[in-house]
Amino acid sequence: MFIGEYRHTFDAKNRISLPAKFRKELGRAVVVTRGLDSCLFVYPKKTWEAEARKIAAHATGGAAGRGLSRLMLAGASEAEVDSTGRILVPDYLKKFASLDTRAVVAGVSARIEVWDESAWEKYTATIEKEADRFAETLGERGAL
Repeated sequence: MFIGEYRHTFDAKNRISLPAKFRKELGRAVVVTRGLDSCLFVYPKKTWEAEARKIAAHATGGAAGRGLSRLMLAGASEAEVDSTGRILVPDYLKKFASLDTRAVVAGVSARIEVWDESAWEKYTATIEKEADRFAETLGERGAL
């Protein structure tokens, strides 16, 4: 399980270092794709394969399934974690997430999210104000 929030920077070759705590669970082969809320999702390749099957199962079931399939499957890129723990992020994915130099790498259970640092700060400020409402809603659904 990936948890925690880390600040990292992209180098001139579009590589970003992943936290040392994440590297063992990630392995060498990862998939980087367009995520939700204008961030990138990074999955260990085996986890991605299961997620991709779930998404693909809905690819022809309606506009929502087709849209999510196109967003996440067509937007995916395989990457290898190098010997220093970095991955290469393609230009089109950096552009999608408005990533420049400074980024937040966040562990979110089975995936890692990569956010533009200022976007992350705005987003977390908003959701922190809504935390009680989120907890209440999820509690009503039996999720907490």
